[in-house]
Amino acid sequence: MKIISRYRLFSLCVIALCAVRIPGGLVSAIPPGASYQSQNGGQASVPAQPPRFEFPLWEGDAPGALGKEAKDIPTLTPYFAPPAKATGAALIICPGGSYVSLSPHEGVHYALWLNEQGITGFVLKYRLGSGGYKHPAMMQDVLRAIRYVRANAVKWRLDANRIGVMGSSAGGHLAATALTHFDAGNPGAADPIDRVSSRPSLGILCYPVITMGADTHSGSKRNLLGDNPDPGLVEFLSNEKQVTKDTPPTFIFHTFEDTTVKVENSLEFAAALRRNGVPFSLHIYPKGAHGLGLGSAQWDPGNRHPWTVECAAWLKEQGFGNGPVQVIR
Repeated sequence: MKIISRYRLFSLCVIALCAVRIPGGLVSAIPPGASYQSQNGGQASVPAQPPRFEFPLWEGDAPGALGKEAKDIPTLTPYFAPPAKATGAALIICPGGSYVSLSPHEGVHYALWLNEQGITGFVLKYRLGSGGYKHPAMMQDVLRAIRYVRANAVKWRLDANRIGVMGSSAGGHLAATALTHFDAGNPGAADPIDRVSSRPSLGILCYPVITMGADTHSGSKRNLLGDNPDPGLVEFLSNEKQVTKDTPPTFIFHTFEDTTVKVENSLEFAAALRRNGVPFSLHIYPKGAHGLGLGSAQWDPGNRHPWTVECAAWLKEQGFGNGPVQVIR
């Protein structure tokens, strides 16, 4: 029996509700033949053609798995860009939720918005503190996701050199972790996916948690590191301190009135990028509550925040997107 997670069920409902509102379809017409077993089975065979449904990131147990329930099995849910519009670029999407839950509007909504830009989105279901996990499980999941998509890029008609990462709030911290803690892969690894680089080609950070220091979001820090984390680990996952000249170009947005995650998180990361000569696009808006997503928690293309326009233009400049760019005056 195939098990569909509540997160995927929500995604399917959004697709059903919105199908008539987005020209060209929400998910491309992918040929049949994708192969995967249920989450609880934990087995994954590499699809012969682009996958259509949620699939696990590892065959068998993920590293450090505490069981075989859905919470123990990190997955990707693909949203391929319509073939006529697809650029070959893709982003791994890390929803927020304080490392205790995953916010659907910061996952599936972003994927559908990326599709409008001709970009494929993969929504990552990563392991959570609420499931008994702590670092490094979350970092393992996001780096594996990048490797997995890159390793299958040719097979899935994607460009291995244009695989980025995107995240909001705590998911923004996870995306920033991928931007600062990637590696080139292990050429001698038995698993061919582990031989591939986990470096994202670019990053998009939406009102992100960045630091584990004084300006952190305490709930995210606790769920990621526990109550009394080692100071070295706090330093290691304060991502503003881990930026180097090799950190990928990044788009960042935050709001001044965000009272949940301080705007200083984005400012500090941008400052670190500047010090290391890494190109970035920083947007601080005066208004907007934390967790605003594309503009609200509902799918509403007519009520989007200006960051979506700025980001679409930036993605086009980076050679990722091909959607129409509006001019904000």
